[in-house]
Amino acid sequence: MPGSVAGKESSPVEKKVEQVKKAEEDTKTTSDKPCCGETAVAGQCHSAQTPVEAMKSPREKYLYVLCLQSEENEQDKCGYLATIDADPSSSNYGKVIHRLYSSDPKDELHHFGWNSCVSCKNPAMQHRYLVVPGINSGNIHIVDVQNPAQPTLFKVISGAEVAEKFDATHPHTVHCLPSGEVMISYMGDKYGEGKGSFLLLDGKTFEPTGLWNRNDRPVMGYDFWYQPRHNIMVSSEFGVPNCFMKGFSPEDVKNNKLGNYLHFWNWADHTLIKSIHIGEEGAGSTTPLELRFLHNPEACEGFVGVALESTIRRFFKTPDGEWTTEVVIQVPPKQVENWTMPSMPANISDIIISLDDQFLYFADWLHGDVRQYNISDTKNPKFVSSVFLGGLISSDTGIKVVEDKELDKQPERLVVKGHPILAGPNMLQLSRDGKRLYVTMSILNSYDKQFYPEMVKNGSGIIMFNCSPDGMKVDEDFYVDLHNEPDGPARAHEVRYPGGDCTSDIWV
Repeated sequence: MPGSVAGKESSPVEKKVEQVKKAEEDTKTTSDKPCCGETAVAGQCHSAQTPVEAMKSPREKYLYVLCLQSEENEQDKCGYLATIDADPSSSNYGKVIHRLYSSDPKDELHHFGWNSCVSCKNPAMQHRYLVVPGINSGNIHIVDVQNPAQPTLFKVISGAEVAEKFDATHPHTVHCLPSGEVMISYMGDKYGEGKGSFLLLDGKTFEPTGLWNRNDRPVMGYDFWYQPRHNIMVSSEFGVPNCFMKGFSPEDVKNNKLGNYLHFWNWADHTLIKSIHIGEEGAGSTTPLELRFLHNPEACEGFVGVALESTIRRFFKTPDGEWTTEVVIQVPPKQVENWTMPSMPANISDIIISLDDQFLYFADWLHGDVRQYNISDTKNPKFVSSVFLGGLISSDTGIKVVEDKELDKQPERLVVKGHPILAGPNMLQLSRDGKRLYVTMSILNSYDKQFYPEMVKNGSGIIMFNCSPDGMKVDEDFYVDLHNEPDGPARAHEVRYPGGDCTSDIWV
């Protein structure tokens, strides 16, 4: 595995003294204040002036997790936002303490974000609302978390109306903007064909106001991250919704119905300036998915996980001002028998960077492991540790690995508090102090059914790794059991905290 060498120091983000004083005043009161919903102190959530300062924030007391219904109820009952008690001193530690259901059984809650984070420079905006789209219906749920233990539904924006007015369907990533607006990336047009676009919501009313992107060149969509200091936004591609919403097909890979490009946008002009093809021309889709800039706002580089290529690519600005990419981590495919294809990619589904820009974590959904790398030298990440959960190469799946460039034998399935993990890791969320990594397993309803039917039948849980510079270890005392939910076994997807986290906060 690739090695690592040098690093960059995070530099302070300059702010006026008045802004600092106001932020401190806003965070001196009790836990029922809307800022973060936790005991507020200087340096927490959107008052933190640097990523390293945010690492000193209090431990997360709640997790917000999007859950899919059991297969038997998915046509009639809505998915929900589950609130998990994450306070080790609580008698409800690791349990679901509240459920807020969505508006339509067809929603399929997937990714979500905040109305305001550290990037927001509008003093009128409060870090109070979660913006929760349904990837299937397109409905956008605005959730009020003024009471962090019992979120309430503030309003719902019709996905059908957004599709008709803006020709946009299948929303994915949510980010707040420095202006106080909210931006959501979209993957399809109103017919479900591949069309990447970015919808803006008014920061107070949450009503859609228009599309951020100004040029009409057709691209696919998925994730995005912006950095105004370098006048850049980067976006990635999943594929054509009409294809991937039905499940994975090798023919879609062959026919480039899944994504291949990383797109670079002029932040000030809202225009696409460059698209980089990922992988070899003519080799089929590679699917660059989750992307992250380094948290240090002066850094002009980041990483993207390329699912089917099974690589982590570094994207960066060259000395002459051009943006480009390079492979810095390669996960070798497994040669297998008794599976769909003879070669099994890792399918890198999520990546996350610690707030001090020292560690990169990523999930291999098919192979089944989470990996940790030291990225103090971003050009040469150094492998630190990995933990296998219950991916397709687990010894009890019936799939035989006949050639493996990394392992001597197939790993055993992970069992936590008596619960076998029935799928590979999908979404990751790291605590702000970098010590706890929460892991969920559901990727997409159609994919879950195709690759991990036992997880769909029995539900998934949420597990936690204890992290240090020396590696990751499974926390044997933490497991969120979603098997016995009120409507049957549920599956967890993305995780957020009331006070902000490593993937929703963007320092500018």
